[in-house]
Amino acid sequence: MILRKGHSVKETGLTKWEIVHAPKTIRSVRNILSHNVDQLKAGLSGRIIYVSLSYAISLQVIKVFSEDGTSRALEVPNDTTALNVCQLLIKKNHCIDDQNWTMFEQLPALCLERIIEDHELIIEVQSKWDMEEDCRFSIRKYYAKYEFFKSPEDYFPDLMLSYSNEVNGTSKSLDTLKMLLSTTTYPEVHTYLYMSEKGKKSWKKQFFVLRRSGLYFSTKGTSKDPRHLQFFSDFSQCNIYILLSARRMYGAPTDYGFCLKPNKTGGAKEMKLLCAESEESKSCWVTALRLYKHGKQFYQNYLRPHQNNDVNGFNLSAMRSISENSLVAMDFSGHKTRVIENPTEALSIAVQEGLLWRVCMIVYSYYILLQVT
Repeated sequence: MILRKGHSVKETGLTKWEIVHAPKTIRSVRNILSHNVDQLKAGLSGRIIYVSLSYAISLQVIKVFSEDGTSRALEVPNDTTALNVCQLLIKKNHCIDDQNWTMFEQLPALCLERIIEDHELIIEVQSKWDMEEDCRFSIRKYYAKYEFFKSPEDYFPDLMLSYSNEVNGTSKSLDTLKMLLSTTTYPEVHTYLYMSEKGKKSWKKQFFVLRRSGLYFSTKGTSKDPRHLQFFSDFSQCNIYILLSARRMYGAPTDYGFCLKPNKTGGAKEMKLLCAESEESKSCWVTALRLYKHGKQFYQNYLRPHQNNDVNGFNLSAMRSISENSLVAMDFSGHKTRVIENPTEALSIAVQEGLLWRVCMIVYSYYILLQVT
């Protein structure tokens, strides 16, 4: 493990004596470190150094909560998707692998949560968190995750959906799913919603229209005339969250609330609140926003087959639980370094070396820190 600022004695795996005296040890070998790593290897000839896998792979730490409130810390590469994390936890917890396991981003202080789509990079999501916000990841089964693709007609009643054909400009009946995924048609979702903005307690009922260019509301009844449509939000730059306590937390007229929050640091100050008149209407709007935001990628997530050990070439072994041993035995005694893959050999050498390997690990860790800084 590399020594990092803020690590406790328990987290580093070192004793208090080693941490206190490590700087003195480093000063005593500073001349060696100032030259090159070959001299360092020569000085440690015949020793086994335990090097963190983080050296070879850029890993980040995330914490994932379960429904029972327990959490698990994981080290994951930067290109880890939400699906990768789901599969890792499914494997470690010996759960049945199906498409219902879902990663959520939760903001408890704001009573918000959203589905993290399977293709989203989990570290990228975490990087957008504001230091002042209480944010966390959670995992649970969510059976409505891809329910839309199984029965799309149940999500979009005729009175909430309209479309036109790009070629002749006339309306015609099309398969709902094909229409929403098509690039040659421009379906619209429209109905009344209540709207508000963070910091305002008043809610106003307006006729909303969702188009590929953004979300609008009409200033004159149900008119869709461009003169009467006012821009409300660009959903491509926002994430769609569910209001977990719309009435109590935000004074909404119903419990069927959702919001659009900019996917950037400090986005909570600019989020826009919406409230539907029924659960069906809310599901329609949230699904439509997910479709319009992620496009065909959303459908590909649904079609993507789940595999046990690899998803599109992604190796689950690259992700590791913090609770597991994250060190690998390295032999620097020869002209070339090698990984000791035989556990028996590694254990035998480690026992013979005693505490010497711990001193070597301190030296190598500080060497890495000197290189970084």
